[in-house]
Amino acid sequence: MYFRIIHDETSGEMSYLLADADAREAVLVDPRGRDLPLLQSLLAERDLRLRWVLRTHQHDALLPQELALLARLGATIRQGQDAVGVQTIGQGDLLAFGNEVVTVLATPGHTEACRSFAWRDRVFCGGLLDVDTCPHQPYPVAPEAQWDSVRQRVFTLADETLLFVGHTRHAQAVTTVLQQRRWNPFFAGLSRDEFLTRTATLRHATQPPVEAHAIH
Repeated sequence: MYFRIIHDETSGEMSYLLADADAREAVLVDPRGRDLPLLQSLLAERDLRLRWVLRTHQHDALLPQELALLARLGATIRQGQDAVGVQTIGQGDLLAFGNEVVTVLATPGHTEACRSFAWRDRVFCGGLLDVDTCPHQPYPVAPEAQWDSVRQRVFTLADETLLFVGHTRHAQAVTTVLQQRRWNPFFAGLSRDEFLTRTATLRHATQPPVEAHAIH
């Protein structure tokens, strides 16, 4: 097994490289197109064949060249949202690489088609838990679904399950289900209605102000 965290210090975005070192097959979770030379170097360094590019979520409307850049990695791109050049994935899908398997979890909320990826003792959950840290969209598109995804899919996992985020302000890539269940500022100690009120405030704060019409 080989595992590597790739952190962008400017944006706080996190990417992950998983590999079966014996079979020399690898998976990239949430790679960024601008990191293409680095990603290709990491794969070449260990003579790894990239099997899958897995995306927990995407903001391709804001980054129109992103899919074309990721396609240069030469692996199948899998994500929840349908798009040209990708394959969609859903709850319970199994993605093999070498002798390893990633299990897909449907975890909508940050976007309508968010996915999380379970591998061994860890889950890669994108923007699911750090609600306001995504540099492209610091609020959930579907807050009701996000509440259900966290409380019903993630918080029901074993306490010791490792959770890896898609973006962070303090370079803390990993936490546990137990920690999140007890201390997450959005999901621990709040009711569903309180969570919805708080996320509505986030969305309102990021909307551009409406310009008043001039009176002639």
